[in-house]
Amino acid sequence: MNVAQMNWRDIEAAAARDPRCILPIGSTEQHAQLSVCVDLILAERVATEAASPLNVPVFPVMPYGLAPYFKDFPGTISLRVETLMAVVRDIIASLRQAGFTQILIVNGHGGNNPVGALAQELMAEYGDVSIKFHNWWNAPLTWAKIQSIDTTGSHANWMENFPWTRLAHAPAPEGEKPMVDMAMMKACPPAQTRVLLKDGSFGGPWQRPDTEMQAIWEVGVAETRAALEGPWAEFGND
Repeated sequence: MNVAQMNWRDIEAAAARDPRCILPIGSTEQHAQLSVCVDLILAERVATEAASPLNVPVFPVMPYGLAPYFKDFPGTISLRVETLMAVVRDIIASLRQAGFTQILIVNGHGGNNPVGALAQELMAEYGDVSIKFHNWWNAPLTWAKIQSIDTTGSHANWMENFPWTRLAHAPAPEGEKPMVDMAMMKACPPAQTRVLLKDGSFGGPWQRPDTEMQAIWEVGVAETRAALEGPWAEFGND
């Protein structure tokens, strides 16, 4: 239930009926030949499909995250850590004010992992809200499915190449790219990172069959829905 199709009265009624909601968060950053919006596309889509049969509201995806290492690739937008924390803090405060006390943050970008620590901080601060931070692609069942298909799954390679993240004018290259030296990359500032990565992929095949990608997607949606279903801390209206 995307809140773009709801008005404020609908949202008020939804919170009164069910304390759960979803906040997807992603990133706008280079993904080789794929869309720069891969992470936000996937976070919003998996959240929407997971929530749909449960009639749980999905709020608009946070499109920007932490990606300082890709800043020399045009189109990458990277927030400062304190900026992302401040924005998510304010969003959670607004969701709580609206009556949502069980909030699932569906994350599509590994760089955003500090938000998981913020979730713990906010639960300690408020005491009346239950927050889960869910890396949808890296949740146990989804990651196991990815690994069963190809252990090279990583940034901007086949693992993120879904029909809905591709660009018609930029088909995937044939074959595989040698895996980059991750230790070296982590020691490089953005300009050297761009030189090291070339197209932006971390290596491995650029694309795998759509049947395999659909199988991964179905596990990801199911696992995200399971996180939404529980367990949750519950709060009375004393």
